[in-house]
Amino acid sequence: MANLVFIHASDGSNALLAQEVEGYAVDMGHTVEHVSLNACDFPVYTVKREKETDVLPGLADLVAVLDRGDAWFVFAPEYNGSYPPVLNNAIAWLSRDGDDFRRLFRDRTVALGTHSGGGGQHVIMAMRMQFSFLGCVVIGRSLVANKKKSANPETIEAMLKSMTTR
Repeated sequence: MANLVFIHASDGSNALLAQEVEGYAVDMGHTVEHVSLNACDFPVYTVKREKETDVLPGLADLVAVLDRGDAWFVFAPEYNGSYPPVLNNAIAWLSRDGDDFRRLFRDRTVALGTHSGGGGQHVIMAMRMQFSFLGCVVIGRSLVANKKKSANPETIEAMLKSMTTR
């Protein structure tokens, strides 16, 4: 079975959504590792800061966890019509690690989910464009939930199947 990495770009409703999806993944026989990008607490990426930083604490650990994942499930709230700064910042640092900025992302299967106060479609579109640009294989279906709409169990199961049968 697959080792899935669930990436949280918030510690609230999206982390709870990830825990809900984990139950389905474990029932299907998969293992799940969680990454909270807020816990990484990386400084804001700038070229100047990158040049001044020999080793960014926590970056190697994050790369190791992401590398172990057969597929990733990214959970992020909609933030001003896009994804949250913590996700953008983590991608910036990850893409600067090593000589090949797409190495970690290339051909990685990625699923996208959100628990958002709004419709959530803007964050899904923004993440789909970003991860596709980085070389990931983003599955077509997405998971969208909010206070009035719970996560659809059939969608969760279908997405987990798509993530693990490539």
